Amino acid sequence: MVDFRKWLLALAVVGLLLGIGSSSANAQVLTTFTCSATAGVPNIIRSEGLTELLGDLVLNCTGGTPTTIGDPIPLQNVQVSINTNITSRIVGIGNISEALLMIDEPYPTTTGGNPPPPIGPAPSASNAEAQRACPANNNTNCAMNATGTGIGTAGPYTGAVGQYNIFQGYQIGVNTIAWTGVPIDAPGTAGTRVIRITNIRANAFQLGVSSTLVPTQISMIVAVNGSTTISILQPGGGNVVGQVTPGLLQPPGVTYQGIPGPAAYQQCADVNTYLLGPPHITTTDSGITVSAEEGFAYSFKPQNYAQYYNIRYGLSAAYQAPGTFTAQNIPGFPYDAESGFAPAAPGLTQPTGGAEAVGYADHGTQLQFTVSGVSSGVTLYAPPYLFMSGNYGTGTPLGLAVLVSQTETTGGAFTGTSTIPVVLAGATLPTVAPVAITSTGTTAALIYEIYYADPNVQETLSLPISVEYTSNTGSNIPAPTTTPSTVGVEFAPQSTVGTASSTAPIPRFGPSGSPVSIFSISPCSCNLLFPFVTNIAGFDTGVAIANTSVDPYGTSPQTGTVTLNYYGTTSGGGAAPATATTTSSVAGGTELIFTLSNGGNFGIPATPGFEGYIIAQANFQYCHGFAFISDVGAQKLAEGYLAIQLDAPGLTRTHNTGENKGN
Repeated sequence: MVDFRKWLLALAVVGLLLGIGSSSANAQVLTTFTCSATAGVPNIIRSEGLTELLGDLVLNCTGGTPTTIGDPIPLQNVQVSINTNITSRIVGIGNISEALLMIDEPYPTTTGGNPPPPIGPAPSASNAEAQRACPANNNTNCAMNATGTGIGTAGPYTGAVGQYNIFQGYQIGVNTIAWTGVPIDAPGTAGTRVIRITNIRANAFQLGVSSTLVPTQISMIVAVNGSTTISILQPGGGNVVGQVTPGLLQPPGVTYQGIPGPAAYQQCADVNTYLLGPPHITTTDSGITVSAEEGFAYSFKPQNYAQYYNIRYGLSAAYQAPGTFTAQNIPGFPYDAESGFAPAAPGLTQPTGGAEAVGYADHGTQLQFTVSGVSSGVTLYAPPYLFMSGNYGTGTPLGLAVLVSQTETTGGAFTGTSTIPVVLAGATLPTVAPVAITSTGTTAALIYEIYYADPNVQETLSLPISVEYTSNTGSNIPAPTTTPSTVGVEFAPQSTVGTASSTAPIPRFGPSGSPVSIFSISPCSCNLLFPFVTNIAGFDTGVAIANTSVDPYGTSPQTGTVTLNYYGTTSGGGAAPATATTTSSVAGGTELIFTLSNGGNFGIPATPGFEGYIIAQANFQYCHGFAFISDVGAQKLAEGYLAIQLDAPGLTRTHNTGENKGN
């Protein structure tokens, strides 16, 4: 009997210990609230960008003990930081930001008619069917009581009055966004609670492009503290939400008549005067083409998703201008635009003073073509819209960019007129005049905005630029270029605002790019070869060079110097002539006359004892030459010849075209 009692007592102790262990284990499972952080879609972002939209950060949360119905949900403070400046738009007092935190993937009641199928997750019991916001910048704004222990519509984040599911953060440092007083309820055994952080924009330009094979990355770290403990599982270096890559290949490509390289013009030859009209032609001369190519597909983006899906899915026969917004309010949906997540939720703090709504960009991607060093008298022509090129699939629409700005840095005026289309029909484009900018020796800039781009095609925007001028060499028009005119292509607008702002535009970019030569204008000259001249053994040579720019045909008189280049030997102990001798200016209608023995007019010195040949370079277009060799006094022998004109067609060393070839 005693032994039985001893065994009974021992079994009771073991049972008690086992019960305690089981109870402890079950409590641990029920009270551990854990969230695993992942980057939803790490975006490829442009290294030139100051306001690049990062991929969302998603927290998948499980476990914990749900709040009892009717009790206040514990408030938490959430903070995210990245390794560069955050540049999301500031939309309200106290640095209220467009950066948003969402709980339970709140699906909107209406999507405004887009996007077309497939449209992502349909509303169900696992997500809310309405969106309601509050600014999470204190301990009372967003306070909520528990209404259920489930996820989405079965839980507290339904979007009904007082049941918030979108929380607006505020910026507390150059690289940190915070949400304070966010009611985060543990899901318990009901499923996975999803917390999504979106609309974080970053200054990628601050980081630059990696010098190694590993791209520069933007990482996001999340931290949570508050009334209850939430364990956050995330990589030690944070979650990669952006990979920095050049958005525009540099330098831009320049071709002239299909051959790589700049165009070469002459001052004395009219260029593209047919563009002076009227009537204007509907396209511009494609002699010069400047190409801007995406660094990666999806670098060029329209302002909003409506511009993309209307054309891409055949819902409209016309390209759409920016500014006509429809909802962009489905969590996690890729909107293929400069704008991000943009709800029209009650309680959302929206910007004032004309700024775009939360999530929206001010414009689509813009490309600025800057032509510098343009001579006075030159007019540049460019089309008011451009179709892009790329590896498009059969039947898919081409990318489109529209001219939205044309400027000069100083002086000048626009001489052309342009009908900039707001909506372009895909089949029949409107007839418009080319846009003209008259330069006054300064810089001209053209800005094109992307109206449509295919996110799955690496596209190229090729801009034909026509140079037009009417030659007037007597007035030095156009002025010859001492160095070639250049063109640079960059994203626009350029900005020095690399931190969050309430007024600076989105998107905006830092300076980049390498200008390249686009065209040059060389002075017209006339180049003559006198193949034999002599002043030895009793012979002498006389030379005459006529400036024939005065004529009965209305030619503008030209004035210029003549440089005589001597090649040969000097005998009899005389000093050798200078290698090159430049005269004073020879006016139109006059002649330069000299002999080797005595020199001549316009400051030509004598070159006694010289024998060889002379190349004359005249800085006027119309010149003709004659040489006469004889004995002294022309008593016994005399011979004359026309100078050989080196500018005859087919010869290339002078890059000039002459009137004829004397032999």
